[in-house]
This record gives sequence, structure tokens and C-alpha cells, in this order.
Amino acid sequence: MPNARHEMIIHIIQTNEVTTQEMLRDLLEEKGFPVTQATISRDIRQLKLKKKRTAAGKNCYAQSHADLPSSTSLMTDVVQKIDYAINTVVVTCHAGTAQAACAVLDKLQLPEIVGTIAGDDTIFILTRSESSAKQLLHRLETHIWG
Repeated sequence: MPNARHEMIIHIIQTNEVTTQEMLRDLLEEKGFPVTQATISRDIRQLKLKKKRTAAGKNCYAQSHADLPSSTSLMTDVVQKIDYAINTVVVTCHAGTAQAACAVLDKLQLPEIVGTIAGDDTIFILTRSESSAKQLLHRLETHIWG
């Protein structure tokens, strides 16, 4: 990530349903990053953010699939179900594929993940909190099933 503002933008869109550039600008200013509309537009372009439809039908900013390593397409092919309980996310995969999918997750170095364990068809992911587990669940569902 080239700068702290870009890191904050990624954090904001992962934790909020950001529907407009103005909303993103306001949230950035709340976090101590005063920016102009032109800067927001440039950051969105540089970060390759796209609008994605949420389950509630809102069009919100999200990272595009192109920003993830190409091996994440493996996740689309092998993951059957994702769920969480408190601070543990459970990913159910086709038989024999969990270790490969877990390697992809480890390579992503997602900030919500403390550690992972893979069996034959299941991955356990430890997060720091229930909030982190929910964020990770949303991120994985967005990137796997888009």
C-alpha cells in the first residue's frame, strides 16, 4: 500500500457500506485525512475500487477481484460454505482441497486473521474478535462469490 490514506480507505470500505465518494471523503476526514474530491477520485482509480451490490441491494465500494492474487480463483472453485462462531471463521471445502485453499488465505495476509488450521475439507481461521470474524466473513463472501 503506497500510503496511510490508501490503507485507511481500504479499512473504511471493509468496515462500512460506502456508497458515494462524498461519504468516503467524510469518513476519511473523521479519521484525520482531509482530502478533496479530486484526491478521492484518484485514490479510487489507483486502488482499483469497484462498486459491488450488497445483499441489501446497495452499491458500495469494494476492492476488485483483480487486486487479489490469481490463486484466489481456486477459492471460488473449492469453497462450499463459510460461517463463523464468535472469533472463529470456518470454511468448508470440497474433500481434499482445504490445505490448498488455506495456503491461499495465508498468502493474502489479511489483517483479520491471527492464524489458520486446515484439515481435509475444513479450514479454521482464528480472528481477534467477533467483529473481525464478521468482517472476514464478509470479505471472503464478497471475493469468493462476488
